[in-house]
Amino acid sequence: MKVLTVENLVRKFALKVLAGENRLQQTITQPQSHRPGLEFVGHFDFFPTERVQILGRKEITYLHKLSREERQLRIGNIVKYHPPCFIVTAGQEGLTYLTQYCIEEGIPLLCTNEPQTTSEFITRLDAYMIKTLAPEIAIHGVCVNVYGIGILLRGKSGAGKSETAHTLIGRGHRLVADDLVVLKKLSPRTILGTHDGKTKEFLALRSVGLLNVVRLYGRKAFQDETRVALDIELTKWEKNSLNNELEQEPMFTEYMGVQIPHIEIQLQPGRDVAGLIEAAANNWLLKQQGYSAAEEFMRRLESDSNW
Repeated sequence: MKVLTVENLVRKFALKVLAGENRLQQTITQPQSHRPGLEFVGHFDFFPTERVQILGRKEITYLHKLSREERQLRIGNIVKYHPPCFIVTAGQEGLTYLTQYCIEEGIPLLCTNEPQTTSEFITRLDAYMIKTLAPEIAIHGVCVNVYGIGILLRGKSGAGKSETAHTLIGRGHRLVADDLVVLKKLSPRTILGTHDGKTKEFLALRSVGLLNVVRLYGRKAFQDETRVALDIELTKWEKNSLNNELEQEPMFTEYMGVQIPHIEIQLQPGRDVAGLIEAAANNWLLKQQGYSAAEEFMRRLESDSNW
């Protein structure tokens, strides 16, 4: 299980620690933050106590308008649930009362330094926490980005996955991970492909050795992560096992409960595998836009038959 601490947030976003310096190892288990609203008026039925609590200009302005006694009551009602931490966005002043409560309850109180809106900070914070806490698995394969589309290349050892990736890099596409691909589930429909850090930028080619694609081909040859849209398996050529139907039945590979469209490409000397992968990527994109070449072809046939 991934572990995320308040200290990780302090370092990642260069946050100022106003209180709770000795509680920065407090763990965070929920990947989204929360801005208290209804809680300030005493409604706690759905208060997500395990989330990071964000206080922006709207919340702080409301608290400043309250009387001292009322403000203490509102803040006291929230801090007693002991959320992982409070983060106040930059530019907010007069937080003595909040600091004192956090000191007494042992809750880290942090403040942003960069001039940004609360919404902008929350977007960055949530994206970081979602990626960090996302369930993940590692699979054997290669991950590339072709025309902006993330593709997993799988197949038995020696099938030519890395060599195909090298050819794609030569055509202007990008390597994400070779040999070991880390898959992260960001949502019920989204799988992110990335590397494990150790193999970053490296591509292993049989008979050639280990290559650093960035050193060889420049920064454009590598991408740190990509949303996986296609799962392509490179398999041994089997005569008469493939057909030329207008539209193949859709197949899927499931990763952590997320179904990814699956395509099988059989290998044969002289076959332009990289070109087929490019075609598959472009065809997938057209389908997302609602276009089907097979459907258009059938409409043309029907149109001709009506004459």
